[in-house]
Amino acid sequence: MTSLRRRLFVLLLAATGVLWLLAVIWIYVGSRIELEHVLDTRLQEAARMVHSLVPSGNVPAAASTAPFQEAGYEKQLSCQIWSLDGRLLARSSGAPSTSLAQDDGGFADRTIGGERWRVYTIVDAQKGVRVAVGDRIGLRDRLVRDLVLGLIGPALIIVPLLGALIWFGVGRGLSPLERTAADIAARDGDDMRPIADAAAPSEVRPLLQALNGLFGKVDAARRHERDVTAFAAHELRTPLAGLKTQAQVALAARDDGTRASALRQIIASVDRATRLTRQLLTLAKLDAMPPRQQEAVDVGRALQDAMKDCRTPPDLQVTVDPRLNGLVVSGDREHLHLVLRNLHENALEHTRAEGRISWSMLPDGAGMMIEDEGPGIAEDEIALVTQRFYRTRGTTTPGTGLGLAIASIATDRLGMRLAIANLDDRCGLRCTLNWPSRADGF
Repeated sequence: MTSLRRRLFVLLLAATGVLWLLAVIWIYVGSRIELEHVLDTRLQEAARMVHSLVPSGNVPAAASTAPFQEAGYEKQLSCQIWSLDGRLLARSSGAPSTSLAQDDGGFADRTIGGERWRVYTIVDAQKGVRVAVGDRIGLRDRLVRDLVLGLIGPALIIVPLLGALIWFGVGRGLSPLERTAADIAARDGDDMRPIADAAAPSEVRPLLQALNGLFGKVDAARRHERDVTAFAAHELRTPLAGLKTQAQVALAARDDGTRASALRQIIASVDRATRLTRQLLTLAKLDAMPPRQQEAVDVGRALQDAMKDCRTPPDLQVTVDPRLNGLVVSGDREHLHLVLRNLHENALEHTRAEGRISWSMLPDGAGMMIEDEGPGIAEDEIALVTQRFYRTRGTTTPGTGLGLAIASIATDRLGMRLAIANLDDRCGLRCTLNWPSRADGF
């Protein structure tokens, strides 16, 4: 059953039916108990009244000999007067000829002629009589049954009307959802305005708030995609224009030196375009990559693979702490590779000629760090360099502003923390990678 309206209708109608049935059972049980009490009291009063009319001494038998017939409500009481020696002295019309009385006084249930009776007996030794008054239990059951049928009869008429009211009420209650669906269906693909939820019922408001949150995320993602596309077009335009210019220079050059210089510029432009394309693809992959299962990752081997992906100038010195070799942490191998490669590539990009880059383990063993001998970053820009496409003020090195952003995103996916700070004792930058826990036992 996929319709919410039909589901609510069936649930409410079933709940109403169950409550009605329980009410009928409750009324039946309560009415029967109360009816038994009232009729037993009437038996007592009738027996006492008959007993008060019996004179002292033996009373001649004057019982009615009318045949036993089914009695209605108005004649359901039957009375017998018996002597203590077992003679029937008198009986009412409709009373059976078989004795209703019992040796002991009080209430008793008896079966006479295949029919059950409720009898109250008064034994009077002074008058020498037993007065018994009884009624048929079947008649009592008929009274209760007629009472219950009186409740069920109207229910057969009321339940369809109640079902119609429930159906109409559920439809009215779900109308805010229908209006919201109509509002969303009437929008075009670019309309991400929030849905007004001030007048919505409290049960529907969380759904509308969730939809508004989703609209906001979709709108932010679309703006981000537009920004990425615009930036990529702008960044690719520069190397492509340079490629065309240098190609024209190479074609027009009349000496080998000018031609070789132009070709080197072409190679540099191709490298720049290649790096930008790779970083854009990496960003897109990170955004689309779902969370992956943690595994044991060898940090030393991951660092070696990351350094192989980067072209290190021959005049730069790169040192690696031997303690990183064989160090195993829990994480995703591909994300850790992205972090290390982009941090190393960023250091290569900004380290001065004949400078040094060093990878080392933190003193407490809770992470690793890379230090370079580049220009560093202004203190007010350190918190901004992990944003996408952010480039520091006054930078002279060609770059895209994506390296540290990719490293930061991949670090978050690993559950680690990336800290960036300038060196205290010399010019340069330190990037610290802290992992939550070591796993030497992998």
